[in-house]
Amino acid sequence: MNVLVGALAFLSALVLTGTAMSLLALQRTRVLLRELNRRPGVAPSAPAADDTRGLRQAVEALAAQVRELQRTPADAAVDPAVPRPGINLSRRSQALRMHRRGESAEQIATALSVPRQEVELLLKVHRIVLSNV
Repeated sequence: MNVLVGALAFLSALVLTGTAMSLLALQRTRVLLRELNRRPGVAPSAPAADDTRGLRQAVEALAAQVRELQRTPADAAVDPAVPRPGINLSRRSQALRMHRRGESAEQIATALSVPRQEVELLLKVHRIVLSNV
């Protein structure tokens, strides 16, 4: 039983010590706050008001931008689902015919209104097929 009483006494001492330290910390905080409020020209709430005002202006500017974007017509957006014209069979045969005549990939692309890279790819694939035959 003495061990139990000793343990409870020790725990009670710890709790009382913690409570006393908390009260001292609160008292010290009050003293520091009073000192800050007594200093002339130093207002702890003034910077917070300036920060709040700046944040409010930034939010209003962003809201104005969002409203402006909502006013613009949705038709201005590009529809990504529209496919670009590519090389169909007739254009493919026409491009190969032009290549056999000695025209460059750029000339072929301009004449057929297709991207140059697509013509170059077609010519590379054609060379690979011919080399395998």
